[in-house]
Amino acid sequence: QARLEESGGGLVQAGGSLRLSCTASGGSLKDRPVTWVRQLLGRDQEEQEFVAFINWDGSTSQYLNEVKGRFTISRDNALHSVFLQMDRLKPEDTAVYYCIASGPTAGKPSGGQGTQVVVSA
Repeated sequence: QARLEESGGGLVQAGGSLRLSCTASGGSLKDRPVTWVRQLLGRDQEEQEFVAFINWDGSTSQYLNEVKGRFTISRDNALHSVFLQMDRLKPEDTAVYYCIASGPTAGKPSGGQGTQVVVSA
């Protein structure tokens, strides 16, 4: 079964940048809308917070108000990947970031393990 894989997290100082990547192991993200969510450390999965969304061809994107102007979601369908460029990071961005694929159930990649982002003050 196809499974999502998130990568690119790490420890960064406030004001720094990270670029997260989302790929599908054993499958494809091509033409699938993708959403990035985050789970603050110590919180339950039910408290995951929407961060950004991109539609199937990259023509439409949406952002959490708190990240607008700092985060940019993009995709490269040739690489079957979706990215989240995070600039001017703040300590409150510290979380585990997950990507979620939407679209037809057939062949849809299941959830990944997430990638942890820690922003120090």
